[in-house]
Amino acid sequence: MRRSLRCVISLLSLCWFAGAAPSGLGQSGAELHFCLHGEPKTFNPIFVDDEASENVRYLTGGVLIRVNRHTQALDPALAESWQVSQDGRKVTFHLRKGVYFSDGTPFSSADVAYTMKLLMDPETHSATGDAFRTAEGTIDVQTPSSDVAVISFPTLVAGLERLFDQVAILSAKSPKKEMSVLGPYYISEYVAGSYVLLRRNPNYWKHDADGHALPYIETVRLDIQRNRDVELMRFRRGELQLINRLDAEQFDRLQKESPVAARNAGTGLDGEEIWFNQVAASTLPDYKKKWFQTAAFRKAISMAINRDDLARVVFDGHATPAYGPVSPSNHFWFNTSLPAPKHDPQGAIQQLSHAGFRLENSILKDSAGNRVEFTVITNSGNTAREKMATMIQQDLSEVGITMKVVTLDFPSLIERITRTFDYDACLLGLVNTDLDPNGQLTVWMSSGEDHQWNPNQKTPATAWEAEIDKLMREQAAAPSEKVRKAKFDRVQQIVAEQQPFIYLVNQDALSAVSSELDGADPVALNPQAFWNIESLRLKPGRKMGASK
Repeated sequence: MRRSLRCVISLLSLCWFAGAAPSGLGQSGAELHFCLHGEPKTFNPIFVDDEASENVRYLTGGVLIRVNRHTQALDPALAESWQVSQDGRKVTFHLRKGVYFSDGTPFSSADVAYTMKLLMDPETHSATGDAFRTAEGTIDVQTPSSDVAVISFPTLVAGLERLFDQVAILSAKSPKKEMSVLGPYYISEYVAGSYVLLRRNPNYWKHDADGHALPYIETVRLDIQRNRDVELMRFRRGELQLINRLDAEQFDRLQKESPVAARNAGTGLDGEEIWFNQVAASTLPDYKKKWFQTAAFRKAISMAINRDDLARVVFDGHATPAYGPVSPSNHFWFNTSLPAPKHDPQGAIQQLSHAGFRLENSILKDSAGNRVEFTVITNSGNTAREKMATMIQQDLSEVGITMKVVTLDFPSLIERITRTFDYDACLLGLVNTDLDPNGQLTVWMSSGEDHQWNPNQKTPATAWEAEIDKLMREQAAAPSEKVRKAKFDRVQQIVAEQQPFIYLVNQDALSAVSSELDGADPVALNPQAFWNIESLRLKPGRKMGASK
């Protein structure tokens, strides 16, 4: 799981060319264009924790094992094969021979060791590394030969193999550091606020069934474009060949104009949610801290929100009310015993009354007489979130609560929710990159970077957070999926009871694909539209885009 959150480092403009890719059979000289919906916060795959950087990592980072986004099975990548020990604490990788980084540096087990040690260093504070931390202790990496790497963990890590889908291998020797990559593309140019240009990795190890070098497309230009309407307009004009994520309104418009271009892969894994700032060190007044740290208050807010209306009005029916941290489309891990989210304004008022709040002339006040009002921040340019915020504002007014809405540019929003903690509540989306709960360790562990209502705790602030910590560690170290399932079901139950995140909707996986792009097969798992980037081809000699 990755959320569009944390600002890791500021990026400097760069221009790096690893050399022209050799021409070969089956390659397309054309340039694929699509958009990132925000500025990448980092190009270092160790520190990735925002969607734009995640997308760049997927396109450039070489991994040992790849989760096939279509079949959801594990495919060998830089590792030809692997074995996990019976106790689940050790994995042995047998690496491909004759593989080189984009700058020509040879790939070996030393690079795997270098990457894992950096990833798991507590001083690194890597959200990707958090998924492997099921217990205290350090990992051990042995390299008995250049093509064998043996990684041992202090305790069992359940679903261990799947986690390596997020680990892009860095070069231990290249002077270009993270700019030297093993994925299908490397970063050729970056102009802050404008675009990232990716060029075909001439040393990419993968070939198609006929022996032709992959990827087929020579260059990929990722324009940084937060305005979704501008993005759709450019797609219509043929300036873009795909849109990875469409909102529902755009999808409906495009479907009427070009039914073939509009693709719906069904209910997605991603969700939208609100959370309240529970950071003890924040500058919020004490009475607001008390509200936000009270479960009854959070549950009342949840009960006051009409999710069916959000799904119907904001998303034109291309969404379903969210139960919790797991989408119902994640069939195995979803807790089917969770109660359906219910719109119940009277029940919300009763919850608030039990917690010491009272209604006076349709205005809700706390026991000290403070009027209940707060501000929700969300990212500007996202019309769906702005609409949701407006509708939630109306819902809460029915229980006497005044909610103000402030939209911020994404860097400013990130600054508030990760550094200054100068906010009341936030409305954002959650991007899930894995079906397994271990991919959510950084969210649910109280020490996690993405434990967003109160991140990076030295010790759990509440008893229920301590219980979740314990359950997440136990499920990650359990030898059977049945045991893991039971423990993660309990985590979902606690989340439903405590509402640290107030889950709103799970959106459908909507995307747009030009008729001039061959091989695209959008799926529900992120990245939806370009998960098979290396197999995509552009038809030659015709203008790209959706035709009317």
